[in-house]
Amino acid sequence: MAADAARAIEAVWRIEAPRLIAGLTRMVRDVGLAEDLAQDALVAALERWPGSGVPDRPGAWLMATARNRAIDLIRRGRRLDERHAEIGRDLRARQLTAPDLAAAVDFPVEDDLLGLVFMTCHPVLSADARVALTLRLLGGLTTREIARAFLVAEATVAQRIVRAKRTLAEARVPFEVPGGEELSERLASVLEVVYLVFNEGYAATAGDDWTRPALCEEAMRLGRVLAGLAPREPEVHGLVALMELQASRMRARVDRTGAPVLLMDQDRARWDHVLVGRGLAALQRAQELGGALGPYALQAAIAACHARARTAQETDWAGIAALYDALAQLRPSPVVELNRAVAVGMAFGPAAGLELADALADEPSLAGYHLLPAVRADLLERLGRRDAARAEFGRAATMTANERERAVLLARAAGAADGGGPSPR
Repeated sequence: MAADAARAIEAVWRIEAPRLIAGLTRMVRDVGLAEDLAQDALVAALERWPGSGVPDRPGAWLMATARNRAIDLIRRGRRLDERHAEIGRDLRARQLTAPDLAAAVDFPVEDDLLGLVFMTCHPVLSADARVALTLRLLGGLTTREIARAFLVAEATVAQRIVRAKRTLAEARVPFEVPGGEELSERLASVLEVVYLVFNEGYAATAGDDWTRPALCEEAMRLGRVLAGLAPREPEVHGLVALMELQASRMRARVDRTGAPVLLMDQDRARWDHVLVGRGLAALQRAQELGGALGPYALQAAIAACHARARTAQETDWAGIAALYDALAQLRPSPVVELNRAVAVGMAFGPAAGLELADALADEPSLAGYHLLPAVRADLLERLGRRDAARAEFGRAATMTANERERAVLLARAAGAADGGGPSPR
């Protein structure tokens, strides 16, 4: 019975924690204190619910408990520091006009979540801090889970989160959805963090696993929340479309042993066609909102070309190359150029692709990027330059930190004489 209650509380907490922290942050204007109050409410639930059962409205119960604790804190003069005193005065003033507690839980939740997303992804924080804090507060992941996902020490993640909270407090980052030009700037930061989380799950940079599906699912959940809260922003739908379409291939990206299966070799019957449909619908929504496609929508359009191809041979590589041309114009980067080289190589022959890839040879930002030699190796192999291909596959293998990917690259180096196909991921 106790175990059942614990599982129920864990499930409720996972669902309700982001809303609870968001609502409390709106009230106390301090994300660190809001999390402390939410945790206090969780402890109270762990003490109460195994005996009384989970209430009908667990979110309202948790919010009521947390808010009462905040009020008690103030009434008994338990000011922990000057910041708490300041918050207490603010809370007293707010009590005069505070809405009904249940209503506070039920109605402004969406706005609160959006406010929390924008707060945790504020540019005042480093990218690492944004990711850690977002996963902690909105994803509900523990410090240990975040550390495991990104293969860093738990203490490092804990320090990032503590510093991030302190930075937000010191910078007095407001709990609000910005407007005007700032909205566009902050939204870009939010989308960047969400896609960074997704990408780490889609192709792990290090470790023994090729993918981390849980991270992808969490990023998609955040993206869907954003799409619901900012329905008029085409790039939000573009990002959702991109993640849904890429995630549709997850089951086919690894074999039974966990080894990577490259895109052209995947069994497309194993693609998740529900996610394909959702992704295409999100892309259509982005297109319907008008204007030129943004970077995420363009990448989603590329993913849609793959999704629509019934077989690898039916892939519209010329169309994909054209989309990469547009992406390179809109958001030029060495990685986009490298991907364009792959598409051009598939559409117009390996020599054309190799010419583009070779132009990146002296690009400093790609000096340690294993996919540059991997792409060159693939193109060289298709040109029949097998010794050069073998050397490049071997060089790429020494540069990746992912064990699964290294094994694939070493196998391709060993088998370069037998030829092979392209290696888009």
